[in-house]
Amino acid sequence: MSHIALITLVVRDYDEAIAFYTDALGFELVEDTDRGDGSRWVVVRPRGTGTASLLLARAKNDAERASVGAQTGGRVGFFLYTEDFAADHARMTAAGVRFLEEPRHEVYGSVAVFQDLYGNRWDLLQPA
Repeated sequence: MSHIALITLVVRDYDEAIAFYTDALGFELVEDTDRGDGSRWVVVRPRGTGTASLLLARAKNDAERASVGAQTGGRVGFFLYTEDFAADHARMTAAGVRFLEEPRHEVYGSVAVFQDLYGNRWDLLQPA
């Protein structure tokens, strides 16, 4: 096995999730295929990377709807690396991304925690 290809993220609605990840975070939409049963195969990933992507899966029952935004129990569960922390932080802030703290400069790099549109916590991180 060479790498993790997809990580499922349960969302309320495909289109609002696509809009957030592509517009606010700057991801690219890799695939959006109608599966014929009311569901879609929706894949997004950071632009210019061929690494792990997110499979946006619409919640289809009460248990899945209850997990939207809480898939990691309130902890930071996703780590978005950047090569230009200041520029990406400014761009994301201007796009309405909610940062939960001011940027910090730690020994391991520059970091700030933000929430996606559902409340999942992410680190924006530029390694030192």
